[in-house]
Amino acid sequence: MIEQSARRPGAELLDVHRLRLVESAAPRLTPEERLAMDRVWDERVRANPSFFDGPVLVCAGAEREGPYELVISWVRTTYRHFALRRVPFSTSWLPSFFVSVLQPADDGSLLVGRMSNSTAAPGRWQLPGGSLEPPEGDEPLDMKALQRHAARELIEETGIEARPEDLTFWNVTRAGNGGIGVLFRAPSLPGTEVRARHEEMAAAERARYREPELDAIALIDSTAQLPLLVGPHADYLEPIVRRYAEGDGTGVSI
Repeated sequence: MIEQSARRPGAELLDVHRLRLVESAAPRLTPEERLAMDRVWDERVRANPSFFDGPVLVCAGAEREGPYELVISWVRTTYRHFALRRVPFSTSWLPSFFVSVLQPADDGSLLVGRMSNSTAAPGRWQLPGGSLEPPEGDEPLDMKALQRHAARELIEETGIEARPEDLTFWNVTRAGNGGIGVLFRAPSLPGTEVRARHEEMAAAERARYREPELDAIALIDSTAQLPLLVGPHADYLEPIVRRYAEGDGTGVSI
């Protein structure tokens, strides 16, 4: 069992070849937890009105089935649930379930982006991506659904359009707080095109008086360049960049 409940430092790659996704029931909150959650959420919305309490998925657990297969249990909830992380006595909080995209340039470098001040993690450097949302209607949450969501995050945050079927499953990461991220690799593009797509997207967002989710990007090819990215880093970024730089960037079979 890959522990989900402990708030522990560090992140790792899980070297997964196959995923099985299983829906689980949401944990029942105590009245005290719900009251504290609502109070923290309301405080955060007052500080940043761009936050919204829309539908989102969280991870209830991740368990190995054999050496390279992972079963991920997921739960439907709303973004308000993440406020439980700031409630010290909460035992019902569940970590993130998200997708991220490795976008290579044709010189072998990798796109990383800085979260804008309007996001939940201002100034943090990470890969393009975000929390998963529930499937619509009777649609299953499967690899195709994850690819579609990853493609949507990529174009929204970078301006780079990729067909979902062209995103290759790459690995799974466990963040330090227990969050589980499914990683995809996009087709390589010229570095000039990567930068131009982001600049066009950012300009279009600002023309609408909105901040782009990623307000800056960089192309890096080794962990030695990470210290040049001023600000906090997603804890999973370093192990991903290290593995990518070692040449294991071709993905694994699903």
